[in-house]
Amino acid sequence: MPVAAAFAIAPASAHNASSSPLHPNVISIPVPEATPPIDARELEAAFALFSEASSQLATAYTELQGRVERLAQELAVANGELRRQYLEKEALSERLRLLLDALPGGVVVLDGNGTVADANPAAMGWLGSGIAGQPWTIVARTLIPAAGTSEWTVETAGESRRLAMSESPLDAGGGRILLLNDVTEAERLRRQLEHHKRLSAMGEMAAGLAHQLRTPLATALLHTANLGRADLSDADRTRFSERLRERLRHLETMIQDMLQFVRGQPASSEPVPLDAVVQDVAQIIEPQLAAGGLRFEREFVAPGVAVRGDRKALTGALLNLLENALQVTPAGGTVRLSGGVQADIATVHVEDNGPGMEPDIKSRVFEPFFTTRQEGTGLGLAIVRSVAQAHGGEVEVSSTPGQGSVFSLHLPIARIAA
Repeated sequence: MPVAAAFAIAPASAHNASSSPLHPNVISIPVPEATPPIDARELEAAFALFSEASSQLATAYTELQGRVERLAQELAVANGELRRQYLEKEALSERLRLLLDALPGGVVVLDGNGTVADANPAAMGWLGSGIAGQPWTIVARTLIPAAGTSEWTVETAGESRRLAMSESPLDAGGGRILLLNDVTEAERLRRQLEHHKRLSAMGEMAAGLAHQLRTPLATALLHTANLGRADLSDADRTRFSERLRERLRHLETMIQDMLQFVRGQPASSEPVPLDAVVQDVAQIIEPQLAAGGLRFEREFVAPGVAVRGDRKALTGALLNLLENALQVTPAGGTVRLSGGVQADIATVHVEDNGPGMEPDIKSRVFEPFFTTRQEGTGLGLAIVRSVAQAHGGEVEVSSTPGQGSVFSLHLPIARIAA
């Protein structure tokens, strides 16, 4: 007899479909809970909001896509402009490089730390091909200060070149650019012109100079004739011999002055300690001043200071000034040598308390062959000015009638390019 199966429907909160422990043949089937009915108006409103949001999103996307396209076009234009500018700057840079390479003058670029960042071939030819990356203070050791404060000499390819240097700021970071110009030929022409001027001045004064040479020469010849007399006593012979030597020394001094004036330039260029020069001239002139009954005062303070030039020429120039002071200072007077250093200029003053000079004489004292003394050559002060100019300096005079004179020699001190 068939067995009837019993089924029971259990609520959804009961156990999932399984056999009842009390009725193993009864299977419980869960029944879903009742879902509340959907409101059609709410569904319609939701769809409306969704449609509006979708429309706004589509519009925003369209606008974004249009903006992207415009930005892409602008970027393409900007890239084209940048590329054009880059090519122009690259071409300009190439032209500048070619120009720097072709320049006969030297160009050295220094960074804020004073290191050589770049240099053109002309500069490397004078200073060395490996100067890039080196401190300028090291590179500058190859430069030797010349007579002027902004001119230097350098040995390159077995010859000496004279360079003028100028400096300009390059950027706010402290960079600098140095411009070097070869003035060797210009300096040679300048010296040649000065030499011709001196020769011209000597030609103009040849007649007066011949008279100055003829007078002591005639006197010397007269004394020589007297020395040939057989009846001349020993005392007279000694007296004539001494006078002859005086005239010959005077002639020698005149000839040396003329040669030094014509030469003009110092024979050498080396550091010359000024204290040593002052010491040399003091030892020479002090006995002469004492013999003339004059006091000598010295107050020159320049320890360790040197000028570049010819020690013998500088000593001779100072001696000329001191001898000039000796000749115009009356017995019992004072000759004073003083000076010192201010900034990059060393100054030596030679002061006397002689009669001074009238303005018309003072304006001509440095002219060649101008003199107020019968035995003078008129070249002493002209030589002083020539030596001062040859060393890159100058000489000036301050004088008041009845109150003496002061001659001041100004010389640039020796220094190293930095």
